[in-house]
Amino acid sequence: MKISTDGLIIRQQNIGEQDKLVTILTRDLGVVRAFVRGAKNIKSSKSAPTSLLCYSGFNIFEGKDKYIVDDASVKEMFFDLRSDVEKVALAQYFCELASLVCPEGQNCEKQLSLILNALYLITKGNRPQSLIKACVELRLLSLSGYMPDLVMCRECGEYSGDTMYFLLATGTIQCGDCFLKSPKSNALPMDATLLHAMRHIVFSEDKKLFAFNLPEKALESLSYITESYTLRVLEKDLKTLHFYKTIKS
Repeated sequence: MKISTDGLIIRQQNIGEQDKLVTILTRDLGVVRAFVRGAKNIKSSKSAPTSLLCYSGFNIFEGKDKYIVDDASVKEMFFDLRSDVEKVALAQYFCELASLVCPEGQNCEKQLSLILNALYLITKGNRPQSLIKACVELRLLSLSGYMPDLVMCRECGEYSGDTMYFLLATGTIQCGDCFLKSPKSNALPMDATLLHAMRHIVFSEDKKLFAFNLPEKALESLSYITESYTLRVLEKDLKTLHFYKTIKS
């Protein structure tokens, strides 16, 4: 059976002298791992469309136990992004996140649109990378079944306060009073501004997701909180994140 869809190449691996195994975040099928025959030949029409960070249209043959890319055409290469090592490192981190949390065999239109919009913003450079990073981390987790409960204090129902605490282990929040009664490990303090930003990331319309601003120090704190939650959920070391932070520092 042949399937037509579009998607972003989030991982590639050389197979033999001419072929590749690619991981594609597709709109209709979620994460798909497919073979691309002859893709390492630069004269192949499938070479460019199946390169890392390329957004393409695909005709995919679904066999008994594997997918094979039958044909592909480029929609967006993100050329300007590729000239900056730091931007590429952040983009690859997003790709690794997607490969870990996005489902297989399910519609991933929202996840794909999120990553594509993030790559566009990274390329343009008109939004802080820490803001983009925080939005992708928390929104992608939320779309993939790991949405934190940020509505109110899990103990007393308090909606806001001067200081609230985000509990990494449960993805919930506590007000200051409740937290002091029973302090939890792996809890991160948040002022009202940070809590509002996290609620915006989780609950806002797609088109408004990246449309907010915070001072640089607050953005760094937000990015630290969303990163900490991401690592707590995944429970593994992410090499692309480590590389991005090394490059950035």
